[in-house]
Amino acid sequence: MLADYFNFAFAAIMHRKTRSFLTMLGIVVGIAAIVILIAVGQGMQNSVTQQFEKIGSNRIMISPGGMSFGAMGGGLSASRLTEDDLSVVQKVKGVEIARGILMKSAEAKLGDKKVPVTVMCAPTDAEASKFMEKIGFLSVEKGKQLTSSDSYSVIVGYAFGQNMFNKTINLGDKIEINGKTFRVTGIQASAGTRTYDNMLRIPLDTARTMFNSTNEVSAIYASVADGFAVSDVADDVKEKLRKHRNEKKGEETFSVQTTEQIISGLGDIIGIVQTVFVGLAAISLVVGGVGIMNSMYTSVMERTRQIGIMKSVGARNSDIMLIFMFEAGIVGLIGGFFGILAGFGMSVVFNLVASSMVGVSFQAAVTPMLVVGTLAFSFTVGMISGFMPAQRAARMKPADAMR
Repeated sequence: MLADYFNFAFAAIMHRKTRSFLTMLGIVVGIAAIVILIAVGQGMQNSVTQQFEKIGSNRIMISPGGMSFGAMGGGLSASRLTEDDLSVVQKVKGVEIARGILMKSAEAKLGDKKVPVTVMCAPTDAEASKFMEKIGFLSVEKGKQLTSSDSYSVIVGYAFGQNMFNKTINLGDKIEINGKTFRVTGIQASAGTRTYDNMLRIPLDTARTMFNSTNEVSAIYASVADGFAVSDVADDVKEKLRKHRNEKKGEETFSVQTTEQIISGLGDIIGIVQTVFVGLAAISLVVGGVGIMNSMYTSVMERTRQIGIMKSVGARNSDIMLIFMFEAGIVGLIGGFFGILAGFGMSVVFNLVASSMVGVSFQAAVTPMLVVGTLAFSFTVGMISGFMPAQRAARMKPADAMR
């Protein structure tokens, strides 16, 4: 029976190709908008998760003020962390290792060209070097990590030379940073973000002299020892720092977060924005549904005699309703299929634009669940839109319809 409904509906759609095509456009636009928003949003969320998983699941990040999404925000807060704060963190039970880094803006020079650059100033003791290597976006692809014997050595970001100077920087090359000459001893592995791929990393002791910063740290990274719950240790760190800085609970001028908390927070933000935009995109589906309803009303009027014949040979009201509702559902389904193709194509273009302009690399997540769910949704929209025209067709009296 379903095969008969499908054949009948498909034949009716093909009989009026132009009208069916124009009717489907509203569904195509609505579904394409929903697919691109969901796919890009999920892709961004996956990318964020991957980036912060590179830090490690047992990591704690302490940042000044409310800037809690990694070290890059440390310089944007009025409050400051110090080496004394680092000492407090290192003494908390469950903290395996803790190190402070300093983020500074500087001027890099290669040949005759000067460019502004972000410099990460990192400790160089043996434990710190191992700690940095375990952080995915700070691992070294060529050369070596900074060691205690390095003074004016620099590790350059994966894309630093190409993006800043339009040339490849190799090990042994020399770069001037704020007038001081540094030798390249390491090339950082690709982090997938413009921020870290264009960054320079120099020894913290050297930076303290260069930038006249003796006690400040921009952020503190801590690793939790095995056998301790990361969230419990983070709470202890927050309590000890609050007492050390004489700050009241809820009025802290610093933030303590675990990797999981950062991923969850960013995921919630992306999810809320995604939901709002998908809701707005769904409005176009309402327009598409109205188009299907209007088209089906016209179809019912054109096929009044056919309806009368079907009813006169024994077709029930329910059969007439299902025929027209199924036809409307097929229109929505076909529109949904082409909408998915259009949405996927636009999401690929969005990825390329985002990678080139913003420096964020991610892949739109068009999953089988998204495809199946979208097709089912578009079919349902079509069926609902065809309900009232189908009901009108089912209520026709055979004699009146044939006349």
